Amino acid sequence: MLSALIAYILWGLLPVYWKWLSHIPAYEIFLHRTVWSLGFVVVLLAWQRHWHGLKQALHRPGVLFSVLASSLLLATNWLTYIWGVTSGNIVETSLGYFINPLVNVLFGMLFLREQLRWMQGVAVLIAAAGVFYLTFNYGRFPWIALTLAFSFALYSLLRKTMPLSSLEGLSIETAILFLPALGTLIAFEFKGLGAFGHTDIRTTLLLIFTGVATASPLLFFARGAKSITLTTLGLLQYLAPTIQFGLGVFVYHEAFNTTRLIGFSLIWFALVIYSGESIWSYHRQRNGNRPGSTSRLPVS
Repeated sequence: MLSALIAYILWGLLPVYWKWLSHIPAYEIFLHRTVWSLGFVVVLLAWQRHWHGLKQALHRPGVLFSVLASSLLLATNWLTYIWGVTSGNIVETSLGYFINPLVNVLFGMLFLREQLRWMQGVAVLIAAAGVFYLTFNYGRFPWIALTLAFSFALYSLLRKTMPLSSLEGLSIETAILFLPALGTLIAFEFKGLGAFGHTDIRTTLLLIFTGVATASPLLFFARGAKSITLTTLGLLQYLAPTIQFGLGVFVYHEAFNTTRLIGFSLIWFALVIYSGESIWSYHRQRNGNRPGSTSRLPVS
């Protein structure tokens, strides 16, 4: 529980890290994050000696194609998130991760033929109403939030089908993105456009440690996910966007008017319904699996 809690707190506080680098273009931060993440993950894999499992997974048909697709989705998600934070849209990035669990439910129904329970359907419809309300009354399509929600949902869908752990998958994904990212950074250096080594030492160190900031929560998450129930993990996932939302409104003083309050409230209400239904269904299924019970539940 403590490991999972630390993971979501670290993810929630990640906007602070990107804000420290807001004087650097978002795409350059993304390139450094890709390059330094690979270096840090390789060190971790060597320490944990996971090379054998990694080689076995890569020899399976279709894994490389799936990882290529997931790496492109990861790049989209990372770049959008960094740009959203550094451009003063932390509240909207938090909205994306509030919506994401409901998009996961929708994708499970559409692509994995999972049965959508009626209360889950109600939650998805209410969340959709919140998004439409924000779109038509706020005056701007919430593209940052929807890009984050859908890119991460598609990414999760692909990763669900891969025989790879979080760390192993991230190592291959960053390896695919590594050469284009490194080549672009080198080109920036030749043109005198790069920030690395040309600004203060604090900025240079922050760019180097983008890999640590990326992979550290994954380590805690992987440890926590093995030991606690999926229901608990599902509830904890709202901690990160809640922290992000609090940072955006109370620390960085982003606008949060009545229109946003109504739209967010609809989405929060949808999450209450979704979470409550998930807890109820989980406990009912556990009771149904006890000896002597004959009840059957649809798989979600």
